[in-house]
Amino acid sequence: MTEQDVQILIKKVEQADSSLSLFKAVQSLAASGHENAIPTLIQALGYNNPGAAVAAVEGLIKMGDVTVSYLLAQIDGYNYGARAWATRALAGIGHPSALEHLQEAAKADFSMSVRRSAAKGLGGICWHKLPSERVNKAQNQVLETLIKVSDDPEWVVRYAAVVGLQNLANSIKKTQPTLIDSLVARLQQMLSNEPELGVCARIRLALENLHERC
Repeated sequence: MTEQDVQILIKKVEQADSSLSLFKAVQSLAASGHENAIPTLIQALGYNNPGAAVAAVEGLIKMGDVTVSYLLAQIDGYNYGARAWATRALAGIGHPSALEHLQEAAKADFSMSVRRSAAKGLGGICWHKLPSERVNKAQNQVLETLIKVSDDPEWVVRYAAVVGLQNLANSIKKTQPTLIDSLVARLQQMLSNEPELGVCARIRLALENLHERC
């Protein structure tokens, strides 16, 4: 697809006059896979149109690492909805350059949806893209963050933290097996104190998964 074609698609997004036309325009732009589409796709995250936002997130994730610097530069500090979608995209891509944002968002963002996306994303970091000498320290920091977040007052965030812990465990079992004990201990502690049945079920699934893979 040429740059001219992409500009036509961008104009369709900008000129959309209904929720449906906006969704379709964003979907078409996302499908282009062109780097020039990235800024407009990021803007679409804040349009208060969930369908368009999902299409934009899927397109950004599909384009991968090239979108990360754009997302980090344009994280919206005021529009928590846009911030949640951007965090979801960063979580889906899993590039280590988003680690700082994901950790801070998981621990401290006032928006439950942002904390949830960040917690889940911390378990899906592509560690092979980080210099090997930095991996162990970064994984330790992520484990500390997820343990802290697993005590979040919102059950959906705790649920996401369990998902993050399970995925992190699958990443570190070969590089830092000694961390698995701390991780499993935290999941077992959560299970004994967790009031939400859905979270308890997810903890049990994580423990079963880790037991099978050890």
